[in-house]
Amino acid sequence: MAIRKIAQIGHPVLRQKARDVSKSELASVEETRPEESQERVLLVEESVKRERLPAKVFAYTSRSEPIRICAIEVRDNPRYPYKPKIPLTILVNPVLTPEGDETFENYEGCLSVPNLRGRVRRAVHLRCQAWDRHGNPIDEVVHGLKAGTYQHEVDHLDGVIFVDRVADPRTLATWTEFDRHHKAAFVDEVTALVARVGS
Repeated sequence: MAIRKIAQIGHPVLRQKARDVSKSELASVEETRPEESQERVLLVEESVKRERLPAKVFAYTSRSEPIRICAIEVRDNPRYPYKPKIPLTILVNPVLTPEGDETFENYEGCLSVPNLRGRVRRAVHLRCQAWDRHGNPIDEVVHGLKAGTYQHEVDHLDGVIFVDRVADPRTLATWTEFDRHHKAAFVDEVTALVARVGS
């Protein structure tokens, strides 16, 4: 399978609203030979497994495919030692609804915005309704950093990049300066959040 580049900030696809995927598209994938479906939904899971990305968390609009699918997986990563693991999760046509008013400030970065991080306010508790890769319903409430990850990725499907949500541009930092000046305090904050509400 060809490894495709992540769309970078400035690429028009990042500002497009992704289209919904129909159940017939998901069903028809099973009848299609892999070589005929490399650009289709069938290989969502396989492409996540094969691609060697710093974080295997992305929305398909960020890969120049404006379809409403997120692929999320968080493993052990030295860059994000504070992030709880998330097994490979495929969200098709996700709809997110905050549960309550509680928020937290997440210091976010993005493969589509290289070498930049900034504080974004996210809901702490979040209901996610979607389909899985096979069209089965998902209806779950997620919390904390996992909720933040879901919100970041679904924003991509709506043509929104995390920098759009940075309320205070003074929080923007390169990776080096984030590590040097902000990481320790942020890790303390999110460690306390995870201890209180879970992932």
